[in-house]
Amino acid sequence: PFYTVMSSVVAPEKPTSNTMGPKEVGTHLRHVELILVKEQNGVQFTSTTLVTPTPTQTNPSGEEERETWGKKIDFLLSVIGFAVDLANVWRFPYLCYKNGGGAFLVPYLFFMVIAGMPLFYMELALGQYNREGAAGVWKICPIFKGVGFTVILISLYVGFYYNVIISWAMFYLFSSFTGELPWVHCNNTWNSPNCSDWADNGSVSDIYKATPAQEYFERAVLHIQDSNGIDDLGRPRWQLTSCLAVVIVLLYFSLWKGVKTSGKVVWITATMPYVVLTVLLLRGVTLPGAIDGIKAYLSVDFLRLCDAKVWIEAATQICFSLGVGFGVLIAFSSYNKFSNNCYRDAIITSSINSLTSFFSGFVVFSFLGYMSQKHNVALDKVARDGAGLVFVIYPEAIATLPGSSIWAVIFFIMLLTLGIDSAMGGMESVITGLIDEFKFLHKHRELFTLFIVVATFLISLFCVTNGGMYVFTLLDHFAAGTSILFGVLIEAIGIAWFYGVDRFSDDIEEMIGHRPGRYWRLCWKFVSPCFLLRLAYAITPETEHHLVDNGEVRQFTVRVNSIILYGNLHGSAVL
Repeated sequence: PFYTVMSSVVAPEKPTSNTMGPKEVGTHLRHVELILVKEQNGVQFTSTTLVTPTPTQTNPSGEEERETWGKKIDFLLSVIGFAVDLANVWRFPYLCYKNGGGAFLVPYLFFMVIAGMPLFYMELALGQYNREGAAGVWKICPIFKGVGFTVILISLYVGFYYNVIISWAMFYLFSSFTGELPWVHCNNTWNSPNCSDWADNGSVSDIYKATPAQEYFERAVLHIQDSNGIDDLGRPRWQLTSCLAVVIVLLYFSLWKGVKTSGKVVWITATMPYVVLTVLLLRGVTLPGAIDGIKAYLSVDFLRLCDAKVWIEAATQICFSLGVGFGVLIAFSSYNKFSNNCYRDAIITSSINSLTSFFSGFVVFSFLGYMSQKHNVALDKVARDGAGLVFVIYPEAIATLPGSSIWAVIFFIMLLTLGIDSAMGGMESVITGLIDEFKFLHKHRELFTLFIVVATFLISLFCVTNGGMYVFTLLDHFAAGTSILFGVLIEAIGIAWFYGVDRFSDDIEEMIGHRPGRYWRLCWKFVSPCFLLRLAYAITPETEHHLVDNGEVRQFTVRVNSIILYGNLHGSAVL
């Protein structure tokens, strides 16, 4: 009888081309299998087989490459879903209306071109080349690793209260499954004597008057009337707590397997808002007064451009609407293939974000024009931004339509999808950033994701108490304001001046085959940092500009009894 013995000899293969990056093509190994065959007569024969296995992607440290998005569209939808959030609906249209209408687009587009897109492009390229989260990418310049942990911390802070907004939308969604919407009349148990319909607005003082929709939000949902202040929070309300728990469960099962699961969820959460916005627009333009509202939205007043405040608000909107500085773009792009064209992705996704903001304005102001005519009041009496628009004005407008419950369900499903994928992005920034920094967590991603979402849930419970709105406002105003601007500023300086624009451009050329143009390099090195620093000065009183130089910005310092939150140059906070 004969027997076979197999052994392997491994030898590195010579590179055949120097045009491919080290991350795109892993080390090729040539396996030579020696097969010794012994026959009965003692004569041995040797057979040699050459086998070249499929190459695996490796990073510079020689480790096996990380997972990538299942499809390119998964990445694009994830970035779009994160960038297009509730602020696109409740913030941009109002800013456009009050700052010169169509004229507001001039400073908005200007700052998007000189700062928004370059910073967006920079973060996508940074994450894709280094294949790590917000902290790990700073292996290119370790002294700036603190910036990475800063943006992770900010994303974590934002999650504490952003998930609460989604739970409000879910509460409204459940409340919409009824024959008559609960915010139509003033004869409910939660209403106060100051509740008044629009038709009766002359009988109640403007100071104390509240519409049924306003009282539903403040007294039935938030229960502000049951708290005397931040020192009287009370227990978490079970209704909002249940909604918050559902949100947390949805987030967990969207993120627990990484981009393989989240990349599929965004097919619904990132596309649904566009379907609903289109449906609402088609319904809105048929309402009386809708055209007047749209005209007011688009009316051009170029004299408003002489007001510095208009330019400041345009710059601020660009900075926050694109989502730079949260570590999300870095985390998402780190799962791209090394040769992915991140330049094209940056142009496409940032443009879609801005176009969505502009498009949503038609939807919002068609309904605001309708409300203005229906109640015979000036448009500026019903136009507002923030939570008041989507949880008071819009529900009130929907309540007057035939089939109002159906329209309410559609509208709040849109709010849910707008919020969920943005919350997914923020949480992915935290998870990816930490598991890439602490490698042992890679094997326990599911458990670590569970830990993060449960911790977020527990802290968010403070925001669903009777006095939770005080905690929510505290976080909303101070968790991600000036801190984000300084975080992105230090990030831009670290890339452009310490790591070097030329070296960064070489990295991009290695990935996509061509270097960024001179325009992008100038923006990274000079324009974007100056934009961020001037913006920090612009939102700070002149008498306190010395605090900006020292990294102490009053807008990020608040004292509530014994609680002191202090923001330093990097935007981190200590309690």
